[in-house]
Amino acid sequence: MNVEILTPDKTLFSGDAEFVTLPGSNGSFQVFENHAPLIANLGKGTVSIKSASGLESFTVNGGLVEVLKNKVVVLV
Repeated sequence: MNVEILTPDKTLFSGDAEFVTLPGSNGSFQVFENHAPLIANLGKGTVSIKSASGLESFTVNGGLVEVLKNKVVVLV
């Protein structure tokens, strides 16, 4: 699945991933390939992405995530 982490200033990550762990406002959750469509608020925490190159982590202070058709867009 394709994952993008976007800020108002730049793109922090753009690429394919096996799964993403997100800090939801009511607790962390994971998104895998073929996940159901979803829009959710994010709280403070760490966004972790497992890709072919390994595990990457980004600290966020909140935001939104949209999951649709094997594409995950994280706005922070």
